[in-house]
Amino acid sequence: MIGTFLRYGAGSLVAMACSEIVLVGAYNLGADSQWATILAWAAGALPNYVLNRRWAWRSDTRTGGEKLRELTLYWLITLITAGFAILATTATDDWIMNTVTSRGAQSVLLAAAYLLAYGVVFVTKFVLFDRLVFADRRTRHQVPSTTRA
Repeated sequence: MIGTFLRYGAGSLVAMACSEIVLVGAYNLGADSQWATILAWAAGALPNYVLNRRWAWRSDTRTGGEKLRELTLYWLITLITAGFAILATTATDDWIMNTVTSRGAQSVLLAAAYLLAYGVVFVTKFVLFDRLVFADRRTRHQVPSTTRA
């Protein structure tokens, strides 16, 4: 489980880097905080899914039903956290527009709010992914235990 958590953390860092670059870029190019956050989420969500599925949990679901269940739960959790990030960045944007004049400083503060929002849900997402999304991976690969008589 520690190895899975470390791989999840590394994959999350890759996804977060993709997201932060897109967030700051889109915001500096004039996108409002909501659109910048949505674009940032999209930029990080796909690599995050691939890294989590293939690398962190080493999932190899093959059947249509298992794959659909995995995809549905994963994207549901991810969309809920995206909503949280949109709320956090919108609230931050409302505050900084009235107090900070430099667009560069505004984008740094917005990026910090986005990072904080995802930092808050980081462990929760791990638990949900481990227990719900990729849970069947463990049972498929478990070796039956033998007991001594």
